[in-house]
Amino acid sequence: MKKVLIIGAGGVGSVVVHKCAQVPEVYGEIMLASRTKSRCDAIAAQVKELTGREIKTAAVDADNVPELVQLIKSFGPDLVLNVALPYQDLHIMDACLETGVDYLDTANYEPLDEAKFEYKWQWAYQERFKEKGLTALLGSGFDPGVTNVFSAYAMKHHFDEIHQLDIIDCNAGDHGQPFATNFNPEINIREVTAKGRYWERGEWVETDPLSWSMNFDFPDGIGKKKCFLMYHEELESLVQNLKGIKRARFWMTFSDNYLNHLKVLENIGMTRIDEVDFQGQKVVPIQFLKALLPDPASLGPLTKGKTCIGCLIKGVKDGRERTYYVYNICDHEEAYAEVRSQAISYTTGVPAMIGGMMMLTGQWKKPGVWNMEQFDPDPFMAALNKHGLPWVETFLD
Repeated sequence: MKKVLIIGAGGVGSVVVHKCAQVPEVYGEIMLASRTKSRCDAIAAQVKELTGREIKTAAVDADNVPELVQLIKSFGPDLVLNVALPYQDLHIMDACLETGVDYLDTANYEPLDEAKFEYKWQWAYQERFKEKGLTALLGSGFDPGVTNVFSAYAMKHHFDEIHQLDIIDCNAGDHGQPFATNFNPEINIREVTAKGRYWERGEWVETDPLSWSMNFDFPDGIGKKKCFLMYHEELESLVQNLKGIKRARFWMTFSDNYLNHLKVLENIGMTRIDEVDFQGQKVVPIQFLKALLPDPASLGPLTKGKTCIGCLIKGVKDGRERTYYVYNICDHEEAYAEVRSQAISYTTGVPAMIGGMMMLTGQWKKPGVWNMEQFDPDPFMAALNKHGLPWVETFLD
């Protein structure tokens, strides 16, 4: 049995704690830490009620490396599982290097003053983690995360070369709120308002935000939905690691209501990420907006419907072209009944727990900094079926 320190007590952090608590044979001792200890205590009480397990809690400023180092040394974890804000990734990686502990996150580092998906800052840690004999696993959520593993599984079992990859993310749930985001509002809005990018024959092609769309017929009764092309971080590593890749794109669905609200907020400057002067105070509009919007964690009991996230892949096997679709369906109400969170948090939190399990059991253990598709996908795929995110695969040709 191992010890894990989980940093971050938002919606995803809550799911990670619940799911780790369900696997005592791997996660023998669990500590949850965030800037606000009361949030950790509330999650710990919920886990105690549902599973009977005791969760330790602590307060920590994830921007403060000495404070992180002190907490890691005092608890002595085998793994630090980072589900804090992407701005804090490098600080937590620095603390792991100083204390000699393995690292896992669910989203790549983003500079606070620039909305940008890029792994270069974390990939730059490769040699430092290798020299220390430590493993850093990047992007162990759903997208990135499971989508990377889906692609690696397809490459291993069904293709000699993958030529086209479309990652398609649909949230067909409804929370009944006029406008709300299903995960951290600041990160969500930064993603959606950024320029799109896709990989085409050896180079990146840029598009205006949400200017490209397609209709896709989703399975399990969800039906046809409009999907918009965005840029997402897993594309950066997948185009390097999938043999034969010629085109790679990421698509996400949004309701008309969400897009209309977002357009108005953008037009009046509320999605800006730079500081403005307001009555002698420095205010970042998007951070002020975040304070006004519903907490994503509060949406759990309100949300009904399903998510569908998967990979549509075209390539060749034994000289023949084939088209393959692998996906997961997650039900918001079922997720809430199990761990008191909606499916968006659930689909990120479960893979974070599984990624940690792969590391702690030695199945995914290699000094350095790695993306998900660089490990054997089979044990992870088996664990998805066992721990709440069953997948379906089908050939469309």
